[in-house]
Amino acid sequence: MASSAPAFDVGDYVVYPKHGVGRVMEIQKEEIAGMKLELYVLRFEKERMTLRVPTNKVESIGMRKLSSDKTLREAMETLKGKPRVKRTMWSRRAQEYEAKINSGDLVSIAEVTRDLFRPEDQPEQSYSERQIFEAASSRLARELAAMEKTDEPTALNKILDVLRQHAPQYYDSTEVA
Repeated sequence: MASSAPAFDVGDYVVYPKHGVGRVMEIQKEEIAGMKLELYVLRFEKERMTLRVPTNKVESIGMRKLSSDKTLREAMETLKGKPRVKRTMWSRRAQEYEAKINSGDLVSIAEVTRDLFRPEDQPEQSYSERQIFEAASSRLARELAAMEKTDEPTALNKILDVLRQHAPQYYDSTEVA
């Protein structure tokens, strides 16, 4: 069931689950190991990385167009929710967070961002928590920026503003550690 029409056009922004938002720079035809392949050449500016993806592997790796407006609204609403932190070992939670980030699902990435966000008046995060938070919030910001045709820092500020506005209600209630 190979379709002859490419799913993405040159210039399209796409989401590659393990790397986030990239842009289709060109569609190449190459012969590799005696097989003729059609490849999407993707450019990821933040990582300064170029990736070639066979067009017939797009579906199996989960490469997709940018999220819909509805999914973006759902992700932004997710940021406003109560953080859910399981009481399991950090190593297990870290694996779950990494899996959510690498899924490429915008709402799952928003959940990780929300759950690991710490307002300025809260206890400091561990190095690994901060690393995962930054990976999730950056991934979310890059897709938001591509969808709203802005830059990543502007999109990240929008995300952090939502978190700062809604998080205090969950932290200054009668919760005592």
